[in-house]
Amino acid sequence: MFNVTKKSIQWGEETLTLETGKVARQADGSVIATLGETSVMANVTFARKQKPGQDFFPLTVHYQEKYYAAGKVPGGFFKREARPTEKETLTARLIDRPIRPLFVPGFKNEVLVMCTVLSHDLVNDPDMVAMIAASAALTISGAPFMGPIASCRVGFEDGDYVLNPTVDDMQDLRLNPEQRLDLVVAGTKDAVMMVESEAYELTEAEMLGAVNFAHEQIQPVIDLIIDLAEDCAKEPFDFAAPDYSELFEAVKAAGDADMRAAFAISDKQERTSAVAAARDTIKAALTEEQLDDANLGSALKKLEAGILRGDVVKTGVRIDGRKTDEIRPIVSETGLLPRTHGSALFTRGETQGLVVTTLGTGDDEQFIDALHGNFKSNFLLHYNFPPYSVGEVGRVGGPGRREIGHGKLAWRALQAVLPASTDFPYTIRLVSEITESNGSSSMASVCGGSLSMMDAGVPLKAPVAGVAMGLILEEDGSYAILSDILGDEDHLGDMDFKVAGTEKGITSLQMDIKIAGITPEIMEKALAQAKAGRVHILGEMANALTEASDFSVHAPRIETMQVPTDKIREVIGSGGKVIREIVEVSGAKVDINDDGIIKIASPNGESIKKAYDMIYSIVAEPEEGAIYTGTVVKIVDFGAFVNFFGKRDGLVHVSQIENRRLNHPSDVLKEGQEVKVKLLGFDDRGKVRLSMKIVDQATGEEIKPEEKKAD
Repeated sequence: MFNVTKKSIQWGEETLTLETGKVARQADGSVIATLGETSVMANVTFARKQKPGQDFFPLTVHYQEKYYAAGKVPGGFFKREARPTEKETLTARLIDRPIRPLFVPGFKNEVLVMCTVLSHDLVNDPDMVAMIAASAALTISGAPFMGPIASCRVGFEDGDYVLNPTVDDMQDLRLNPEQRLDLVVAGTKDAVMMVESEAYELTEAEMLGAVNFAHEQIQPVIDLIIDLAEDCAKEPFDFAAPDYSELFEAVKAAGDADMRAAFAISDKQERTSAVAAARDTIKAALTEEQLDDANLGSALKKLEAGILRGDVVKTGVRIDGRKTDEIRPIVSETGLLPRTHGSALFTRGETQGLVVTTLGTGDDEQFIDALHGNFKSNFLLHYNFPPYSVGEVGRVGGPGRREIGHGKLAWRALQAVLPASTDFPYTIRLVSEITESNGSSSMASVCGGSLSMMDAGVPLKAPVAGVAMGLILEEDGSYAILSDILGDEDHLGDMDFKVAGTEKGITSLQMDIKIAGITPEIMEKALAQAKAGRVHILGEMANALTEASDFSVHAPRIETMQVPTDKIREVIGSGGKVIREIVEVSGAKVDINDDGIIKIASPNGESIKKAYDMIYSIVAEPEEGAIYTGTVVKIVDFGAFVNFFGKRDGLVHVSQIENRRLNHPSDVLKEGQEVKVKLLGFDDRGKVRLSMKIVDQATGEEIKPEEKKAD
């Protein structure tokens, strides 16, 4: 019944296995990849015909984490996997980015790639396994895919690169100073296609070394996929790239001059209008048959790309008049919004981000129900890209894949410089509202986010800036590396290369390459040029702010205190009674964790002090020999009980009330009376012994023996 093909290799410390032929046999390509005990199934299907009028490549990638893979039941009310989590969305993008450029140019049939996590050993992250499975499934499917690709994750510990570090090693790197890198690289046999990273101020040389290390480590996996395909790949789909050379010549003849004139306009809105007008002029000169040709869009794009790319490489001058390494004018402002905790407006050319910081308490941390376990995050960054930012009308809804991806990139760039939670016990939420966009709004979010947090008083280790780089590589090998790319340069170029970091080093790197053939030399030069751009931007940002400002009066103040773990129950009380009383009486928010760390938050310093004192009175132990002010709570024949330390009561024996004999304690005391007492110690049964007679009841000072003798 089954025609199973199975291939395995030893990869790092685990065995990597690819299997096909048993499951999902009606898909064009189906592979189950297993690394250790983490298994991901990838299924590929593609349409045999292009939809009429289709002028783009409709590739869809889905990545799904099934909770049963880790022996878990989904959280929430419905107990079923629902909308994609952030991790699922980001992993789907991670798989899409390196495979999309490898389909044969001109192929516009629908392609669906679905990756499903079947088993997770909580050691090997399924995202890399999914990418390998997807590549293998595409390679054997018969689709016109110029792969295979492979991918791996790289860590950096004690100066050494680590292949496929464990999930725990990569979890919350900010709290693990031994690990300085979480790098994902995907590539073909000959070239790197995609890079994604979270780093802790790595040098350009260290980062480039990590990329080269990753490319070396994926070579056995590529060979494994080729070995699998040699045994079971389907016949290649009969597809030939359409020849639209005659149509292109007609398009060029009709509008080359107008299109060149349009791209000579530096203002984005004017240039966009002029390009649209040039397209209309071209279409007006074409025949009905040429207008109906499905390749018209490709011909127009080829004309635009040829004009933009050729002129830049030949002249070194870009469409907005800048040199290849020149950064657009920058204006940075902070403290724009009076009621927010921190705000910044970062403008670079025609790209602008309004970034707002909100400081919260432990109650505001985001609870994440992940496949490998539940955890909380105290740093959130949300990125919004409304249609008006590019002068368009469009649908407004929840965040899409692009917004989630750009927000995560900015998050990675900034979290490396955050203070430790023990030093700054706040939940930090950044919201980046992109108000204008013409290239690299994610890097504007990084710059604006850094300024906004400093405006809110967050003591960052260093300011962070980001810059987007581009590449134009011609067939003859000539190329131009572009700093701070425009939207058109991103759209028509060969590489999108985003680098963020401090003056000291890189905190995040993202690279997407649209062609094969990017050499290490080009990457090295691009990183060096990016560093120069980053340092320049940091200098411009310094005109607005160089270090953390004072706290906003509207931000909560948080004070932390540590209590013994065996006292946690006393602070909380039965059913939370005690901690609720503390909150009600003091007016402060109180949060306590399992380690006995208590966070007290309020904009009012008096409220914090009152809550602190109430908690201290519960958890602290009275000090022998100390003098306290207490209240008489009960009078008995042999003395009086005094509440002197929080809820702690002690006995003042009748002989310790005054330096004279009393018939009854009620002769001089009454319930509710305030008295000064000295803690003499504890009896054999642990009972507290107090004395009034050796304390001056007026001043609270201890009466010395010589003072008694004089009396």
